[in-house]
Amino acid sequence: MTHDSRTQNSPAARRSIQDVRTIAILRLGVGLIGILLPPALPFGNWLAAEVTGRSTDDFWPGSMSGAYYTDTRNLFVGGLCALGVFLICYRFDRRDDRWSTAAGFFAVGVALCPTAPGGASGLQRTVGVFHLAFAGLLFVMLAMFCLYSFRNPRSAQPARVGTAYLVAGVVILVALALSVLAGVTGVGSDWSVRPLYLCEWLATWAFGIAWIGAALELAAHGRGDTAVSASIPRQPGAAARDPRHPEAQA
Repeated sequence: MTHDSRTQNSPAARRSIQDVRTIAILRLGVGLIGILLPPALPFGNWLAAEVTGRSTDDFWPGSMSGAYYTDTRNLFVGGLCALGVFLICYRFDRRDDRWSTAAGFFAVGVALCPTAPGGASGLQRTVGVFHLAFAGLLFVMLAMFCLYSFRNPRSAQPARVGTAYLVAGVVILVALALSVLAGVTGVGSDWSVRPLYLCEWLATWAFGIAWIGAALELAAHGRGDTAVSASIPRQPGAAARDPRHPEAQA
């Protein structure tokens, strides 16, 4: 048996491979929620109306948060709570751990603090302010992952992959700004599909695609190969804690 084989079959290496798989699964879970939730809300409302024989004219929520007052409330709240759990459980390096934990609590905050409905009371408006703050911070944190965590010029990551993460991060921030503008101005408030929902959909799909891409990228390099650490962006100090990384074996 060669030295490389013994290294890859050691308990430390097996634990490291299992860690890589766990991280990839958590990334995939975050990404799938981002991809599936925006279309699931209007479709669920339409399906509920069809099944119960009600009119399907208003099956599109005014915003994703507005789904709290529709038939898909449980889907919306459950999806955000699941997103929060995935993010809180996510562990990669010290900086990402902090970011993901904060983002997870923001996701749970969005779920538990509903947006203010029409004709809201004073308490509902106050809770709605917290909802907006949590939602904005969640999108910003998810954009930070795309801009600074999933891409790293010091890694062996192909330039096109880093560019894709950069584009995703920028799209999240631009869509977030447009959604704020649409919400403040009320533009398209009489449309069947409101611009606010479309902007939120775009931002959510951008982070969903980025997280799925990051999961696939990690899975592709995480098969016990010693080169995995060179291909996966991490903070410089994280390399010393990875038993497969050449710096940790030096």
